[in-house]
Amino acid sequence: MARTSKRSINELLVNLFYHVMDMEAEAVITEEFRDITNNDMHIIEAIGIDEQNNMSAIAHKLSVTVSTLTTNMNGLEKKGYIIRTRSSEDKRVVLVTLTEKGKKAFYHHRDFHKNMIKAIVKNLSDEEMEILYRCLVNLDRFFDAE
Repeated sequence: MARTSKRSINELLVNLFYHVMDMEAEAVITEEFRDITNNDMHIIEAIGIDEQNNMSAIAHKLSVTVSTLTTNMNGLEKKGYIIRTRSSEDKRVVLVTLTEKGKKAFYHHRDFHKNMIKAIVKNLSDEEMEILYRCLVNLDRFFDAE
């Protein structure tokens, strides 16, 4: 691959990262959800819609410590997006579920991502989709190795 092509891919990836972050912040943090951050939305996504997840599992999904997550959870609980309860089997385990308000935020965030994916794959052939998928898997593996 030519050097300029690699440089162009790098510039494109950097631009895409910033565009996704900016667009997501604009699209997801609407008037209805102005009391939370984009980071909070990702925590809501990691909690999941119909699940009870423990703090350790959520922290693992987000690659953060439980103590870091606890700070964010305090805010989300105060604002009515989540409920924390102790496990009946093991009182040391804190389980987190989304409230109705939290579920609404979850679906709002999911819809943004669905629309973004539709725009990305629009007009791609099956072969092009497979190539795109393999490229993204390679990128994901690169980040996992770091």
